[in-house]
Amino acid sequence: MPAAEITLPVTLAVLGAGFLHALWNAMLKSAAGEPLLDTALIVAGSSVVALALLPFVAFPDRAAWPFMAVSAAIHFAYYVTLAGAYRRGDLSFAYPLMRGVAPLIVTLLGVVFLGERPTATTLAGIALISLGILVIAWYAGGRHTPAAAGWALGNAAIIAVYTLVDGAGARASGNAASYVVWLIFLEGLPYVAWIGATRGRPAFAYIASRWRRGIAGGAASLAAYGIALWAMTRAPVAVVAALREVSVLFAAGIGALVLKEGFGWRRMAGAAAVVAGVAALRF
Repeated sequence: MPAAEITLPVTLAVLGAGFLHALWNAMLKSAAGEPLLDTALIVAGSSVVALALLPFVAFPDRAAWPFMAVSAAIHFAYYVTLAGAYRRGDLSFAYPLMRGVAPLIVTLLGVVFLGERPTATTLAGIALISLGILVIAWYAGGRHTPAAAGWALGNAAIIAVYTLVDGAGARASGNAASYVVWLIFLEGLPYVAWIGATRGRPAFAYIASRWRRGIAGGAASLAAYGIALWAMTRAPVAVVAALREVSVLFAAGIGALVLKEGFGWRRMAGAAAVVAGVAALRF
């Protein structure tokens, strides 16, 4: 069983994973092409990186394979809704909305399905992080449409489900590294195949012409999720799920400084709430 609280080394690792997650999402959003194709580019890159790592990790335990099969199906829907949200809204709006709602859902489902019992302080920390993230999303500049919100909220529900599935799967496997490497290798294939079937040869030409970006984004994606799953074997899933969403602060900063999407004092207040939530989880 994982520890009831999160340690400082695990906290720092999850924060690092949050930065990597924000980085690859910013790479996706800042690309000049079609979001579905750019998502396929990152997904293909992560599968290639995972393939290169397969010889260096153990074969997953039999108990982990049902979780990986379910997760692969869920991730297909995740990539579709992620592309839909970015096609209709800015990074600084869609990303916080997706990531802010998910920890609340994970907390509720974790109690029901994983038997986790968060303390009052932990619940307060999760609530502060989610509230701060939602404030950051609400006061985002740029495209702030009902369609973008709908796709982002759908994505948040999917994030919550695959987080629980993979948290349980990583624990069942006994080896988070082997679980995540095999999962990332396998779960990207259906989405890339679907893009190829619906978009044809131009889609593969698009991916091939931008392979360096795909490899970089894919490596960041794999590392971010690998660290998160490793942390879920050592701390409650709900706590890790909330803590890694500090990635929203990184994404908001990238959106403001690089993508020129604005920030403002209200979003600063949301950021302060997120920091307070992290402190509550840690102390």
